Amino acid sequence: MDKQGRKDLIREYKETPRTMGVFRVRNTGSGRSIVASSRDVHSVLNRHRAQLRMGGHPDKQLQKEWDALGADAFEFEILDTLEPKEEAGYDPADELSELEALWVEKLAAEGQR
Repeated sequence: MDKQGRKDLIREYKETPRTMGVFRVRNTGSGRSIVASSRDVHSVLNRHRAQLRMGGHPDKQLQKEWDALGADAFEFEILDTLEPKEEAGYDPADELSELEALWVEKLAAEGQR
């Protein structure tokens, strides 16, 4: 690939909107999970997966469960997405926090941890 073609691909990647929303990393055996929101859910799910594989996840209990049960006992899922607004200076932080709180409440009502 020539230099200009590579630059065009990089620019296109940087300009592509990221999927914002709420995600969950869940141990299917115990039901224990992490629910959080992000401006780029695909990247953060990949980060959690990599941290667990490398043995360096910040949630030590989740890491112990991963080490004991392996990757097959875990699900990485996007629970909900948020469409970006076309407003100048739009900051999705508050909307993401509200969406996350709604999902935590909903999952707790269903008896999920």
